[in-house]
Amino acid sequence: MNPTSTALPATAGNAPSEAEPHEKLQKRVVRVLVAGQILGGVGMGATLSLGALLAAELSGSSAWSGMAATMSTLGAAVVAVPLARMAQARGRRISLATGSLTAGVGATLAITAVSINIFPLLLLALMLLGAGSATNLQARFAATDLAVPKFRGRDLSVVVWSTTIGAVLGPNLFGPGEVVGSALGLPPMTGAFVFSLLATLTAAVVYAWGLRPDPLLTALSARSAGPDAGRAARGGLAILRNTPKARFAVTAIALSHATMVALMSMAPVHLRDHGASLSIVGLTISLHVAGMYALSPVFGALSDRVGRIPVILGGQAMLLAALTINWLGDGSQTPMTVSLILLGLGWSASVVAGSALVSEAVEVTDRSSLQGFSDLSMNAAGALGGAVAGPILALAGYSGLGLAAMLLVFIVVAWSARRLARDQS
Repeated sequence: MNPTSTALPATAGNAPSEAEPHEKLQKRVVRVLVAGQILGGVGMGATLSLGALLAAELSGSSAWSGMAATMSTLGAAVVAVPLARMAQARGRRISLATGSLTAGVGATLAITAVSINIFPLLLLALMLLGAGSATNLQARFAATDLAVPKFRGRDLSVVVWSTTIGAVLGPNLFGPGEVVGSALGLPPMTGAFVFSLLATLTAAVVYAWGLRPDPLLTALSARSAGPDAGRAARGGLAILRNTPKARFAVTAIALSHATMVALMSMAPVHLRDHGASLSIVGLTISLHVAGMYALSPVFGALSDRVGRIPVILGGQAMLLAALTINWLGDGSQTPMTVSLILLGLGWSASVVAGSALVSEAVEVTDRSSLQGFSDLSMNAAGALGGAVAGPILALAGYSGLGLAAMLLVFIVVAWSARRLARDQS
């Protein structure tokens, strides 16, 4: 029997009592997701910056540094669909907790890999840590399960915004991490992963305990008596073949993410090659991550008010500005910092508006399948972007990497303009 097509009993893990309206439950769900995102952001922060440096150190070549972002995003891509299927069958609570626990295993393996100097084990660790990114991405969709349409972008963006706190804090735990690592007898630059381990384990507890009743199972239960009752959820590819809006939204998110990952993954190596200290690297990445998340509620509210596609176009304009500054810059810290902040802002606008478009492109019965496929596409594109960034950096430099990424922006702009013209005609 398809678990999505049968009404679920009103137990503590499934549906709320009749006295508890969805509006009240939605507010509580958002609060729990915010707490989990803050913790998940701490775990993600170390992976973003330290991963590239450790990959270069253990491999002996900066050309391998891009594999850190590649393996992390590849790991997020690999678990995206299984986590979505788990959410469809057992709810967001189990899915998000499982993803956080998997990331905790990755943090443990990262420390082990550096301790015994095994580069392939570090790549596996980074891949498992990618489950934390997949969990953070799924959490934004969990905010839309019970949201009313006019506030869908707002609720989604609030959860995305909450990642700012942990993700900005994470890269700045390098110094304290070195102190903790030294006290525990760990190798240099691995102490921050101790904070990642503690954060992801706590996030798993928050999700498992706090998401009761489960928002997705509640939404599916409410739809069980509607016109979709008895219909099995379609797969992501089937949805894309038959839904132009979903096809556009998934592509816009994926290409925007690939652009961001390609530039961000090489930033720590480029800064270190130009003499920046580890503290400067951490601060620069923190500012970039702040750009990714801090203004997401603004972009969410704008997408509710003026529409998803105009906000996506605005995001592409910021990405193009970032790439242009990067292309014309001299490699010094100030223009690179400005470029990375704009890169984060452009990513935020594009992903927040695109994610809201994904959530409203299909009915709730198909929503998890499409969301999982969207996250798979997003992270696969990011993994590819990170993989090619290293060789491009070696051949054409950091400015050449930015120039190459402009092609992805132009694709999204052209498609967005076409859809906007069609919608307004």
